[in-house]
Amino acid sequence: MTIQGLYVAPGEGKRLVSAAHEVVFKVTGEHSSAASSFEVLVPPGFDVGAHRHAHSEELFYIVEGELEFLAFEPVSKDGHWSEWTSHEDHSVITAKAGSVLFVPPGCPHAFRNASDRPAKMFFQASPPPDHEHYFEGLIEIFRTGEEVDPEAVAALREKYDIEQFTQLRYIPPAE
Repeated sequence: MTIQGLYVAPGEGKRLVSAAHEVVFKVTGEHSSAASSFEVLVPPGFDVGAHRHAHSEELFYIVEGELEFLAFEPVSKDGHWSEWTSHEDHSVITAKAGSVLFVPPGCPHAFRNASDRPAKMFFQASPPPDHEHYFEGLIEIFRTGEEVDPEAVAALREKYDIEQFTQLRYIPPAE
């Protein structure tokens, strides 16, 4: 058996698309025992909601645009996560192209696109394949209609190591 690398050309990979999300699988559990890798297009108005993973770690690299990020244990989980602060006085940051955010297991985190333009990020989740199955389920929920079903998202998250603090929301900007 020959060992060889994996090349995924631009535009290639398993593409999942809905009105609220676009995810392209680049490296999956079929290829790696370490991490799943994705290209994610985050539309304006998308808010993943604050959550944490007991076992998974994540890496986010902003390719285009900007996203607001939370990645700390908040003093309080009252109000919208974008207003939370930590005991060390950390607050939500705006990550622009070229920024990297690493989230270890157990760390509360969230992101949203509060701008008026789509953002693109490269995203890795370890270990595979939980995030692959989560994205497949999430896309199916988005395809069911205009409104995001919070109960369906909560059930999906519980299944894939996601402790949800605030709900996922998608509110497209008014045209």
